[in-house]
Amino acid sequence: MEITLQSKLFDVLETYPELEAQIINIAPPFQNLKNPVLRRTVGKIATLEKVAQVGGMDAGKLVNTLRRAVGQIELTGEAAVNLTVEIPRVADDPAWIAGEPQFTVNGTELLQRGEVPLGHINELLGQLETGRYLLLVTNFEPTPILDAMQKQNRRIFHKIHPTDTQQHLTFIQ
Repeated sequence: MEITLQSKLFDVLETYPELEAQIINIAPPFQNLKNPVLRRTVGKIATLEKVAQVGGMDAGKLVNTLRRAVGQIELTGEAAVNLTVEIPRVADDPAWIAGEPQFTVNGTELLQRGEVPLGHINELLGQLETGRYLLLVTNFEPTPILDAMQKQNRRIFHKIHPTDTQQHLTFIQ
């Protein structure tokens, strides 16, 4: 089993029981996981991303700590964040997407690595400067992310690259 942000705590502990003490040390509220009933209920719905949140630590660091402990190669998010993309401009584009994005996220690559782009996007949106935007690049229309951004009352604009129909560009402010 590969350990990722979206791995369920229960599955991680079933596959790697030796990680229990490390997880409890990182996030003491998970001490209750020693109770088999709670382990089967909470553990089956809590992802490692949630464990990190409860433990007050960076989710990527948690995942990589656990991956190292079981001999898996660390995941790096750098390749999936801040890539360079040529943005085709047309007259119909909203004025707020002028200029370069503050952050660019390769959602396709994140998904291929078993990560959910929404967590990365929300983290970066918290760092977004006033008037700047984030660009999400995918090979499909990211409807769940568009819905999530609408619920957050974010300004969004989506278009398909005119010369590469496999490249979807989603602008988020």
